[in-house]
Amino acid sequence: MRFDGRVAIVTGGARGMGASHARGLAAEGARVAVCDLLDDEGKALAESLPGARYHHLDVTDEEAWQTVVHTVEDTLGPVDVLVNNAGIVHFGGVEEQSPEHFRRILDVNVVGTFLGMHTVLPGMRGRGRGAVVNISSAAGLMGFADGIGYVTSKWGIRGMTKAAALDMAGTGVRVNSVHPGVIRTSMGEGAAPALFADQPVPRIGEPEEVTRMVLFLAGDDASYTTGGEFLVDGGQTIGHVGHARGEAAG
Repeated sequence: MRFDGRVAIVTGGARGMGASHARGLAAEGARVAVCDLLDDEGKALAESLPGARYHHLDVTDEEAWQTVVHTVEDTLGPVDVLVNNAGIVHFGGVEEQSPEHFRRILDVNVVGTFLGMHTVLPGMRGRGRGAVVNISSAAGLMGFADGIGYVTSKWGIRGMTKAAALDMAGTGVRVNSVHPGVIRTSMGEGAAPALFADQPVPRIGEPEEVTRMVLFLAGDDASYTTGGEFLVDGGQTIGHVGHARGEAAG
């Protein structure tokens, strides 16, 4: 198994894509720390996975990160894989988005990802191995109306990933970002079909399809890959099929 004997932390791991990533890592032999604020769902998931533990974690809290990482190291072992999956969205354009919501999105999505790397990477560097997978979005590669905070945060994760990969150059530690399109989760389930109906793969994505990319990047098969951005978006970011066929007006 690809992750036999390895330890992984997955944030936002109680449900949706995070839960899928935790299941995928556990199925490949990893001892998984499922981290979230959704205690009941997180505990239930961890109890269903061999060798997994649940940890309550507010990703915006530096001290909480330090406590969780120390506990994971004491109970499961040194951290080999970090999947920064936790994220939130509040819809609103540049005029409508409240500064409060804008700051909260950046705090969870950007600062939370930074704190995860800030806390875990020193140990990985010291051991000369490790992989970080930061979950960005198709929104980290293009713009979307009514999503000023979310788009800003996901572009931030994309850039942060590249900077961290350079910081870890030559250490044996790799950092990559994954950019999902519309995925069947609590965040994406209510998405209008128009968001994906005219993309090259005209359907909503499944969490497991993102997980397969996460597992690749977290494992040894991606040993020559760092600082990259990997799309799991049904072709959303390359353009619309209707436009390519000349079906759009103008």
